[in-house]
Amino acid sequence: MSDAAGCRSSPDQKPGTSVLHTIHSGGRDRTYQLHLPKDYSAKSSWPLIIAFHGRGNTGAGTEEFSKLSTLPAVVAYPNGVVGTGGGDRQAWQGAPYAAAGVDDVAFTGDLLDSLEKTLCVDKQRVYATGKSNGSGFTGILACRMADRFAAIAPVAGAFYGQTGNFCHPSRPVPVIEFHGTADATIPYGGDADRDLPAITDWVAAWAKRDGCNAKPVEKSLGADVTESRWTGCKGGAEVRHVAVKGGGHTWPGADVHSGGGVTTQTIEAHELIWQFFSRFRLPAS
Repeated sequence: MSDAAGCRSSPDQKPGTSVLHTIHSGGRDRTYQLHLPKDYSAKSSWPLIIAFHGRGNTGAGTEEFSKLSTLPAVVAYPNGVVGTGGGDRQAWQGAPYAAAGVDDVAFTGDLLDSLEKTLCVDKQRVYATGKSNGSGFTGILACRMADRFAAIAPVAGAFYGQTGNFCHPSRPVPVIEFHGTADATIPYGGDADRDLPAITDWVAAWAKRDGCNAKPVEKSLGADVTESRWTGCKGGAEVRHVAVKGGGHTWPGADVHSGGGVTTQTIEAHELIWQFFSRFRLPAS
């Protein structure tokens, strides 16, 4: 299902390019980097991926290391608002250092509305991914905007406060999560002092939330990569956790700097993300 208006209009940038755009939301101007596939045409509807940068990074920086713009999808890389702490670092809602009073969930809704009106995108094939703080924000979106996102793919997620009974999504949300076991920024085993859950606990909580089978199926994806897959979930959902042994606070497969520590080349995160996303659509309204 696509927005008829977006499929009747020509975009104000050329296919195959990435351009910075501005949108007014929440009383302020916000920006996002928009990439159109080289063969984009309004004659057919396209999947849409929203990719959220980590603290102190940018949409353009995330585009550079993530390789998401090589996928057959429209990709938007929004920019956060400068939060607290030194360095004027952009951040996203949910983290202790996020800017006070900024509703990034509402901003995401405004961004989706705008993109769906101006581009020929399939509203049933809208997905969210991100890195670190932006990755953690996708967990919030899955809880609060399950009617807008078909699936999420957090990488090296900073899931501040995402424990216990905090989340009540309107439908089972498919999740694929990537994390390095030697991540020194967002520890794999969690950090109670910073209200960060253990990654395995966070993923298992989503499997329970989605009504999946209690025990995952383990599979090796290479010498340093193991995948845990929860199946039997409600609504045809699925939950996966991709653990990189010895991996750092990095984007698997990145060819340029994406964070501290080891970056595995055993897998390409963007390829696994796309394989996962491609299997899921929002239910028709």
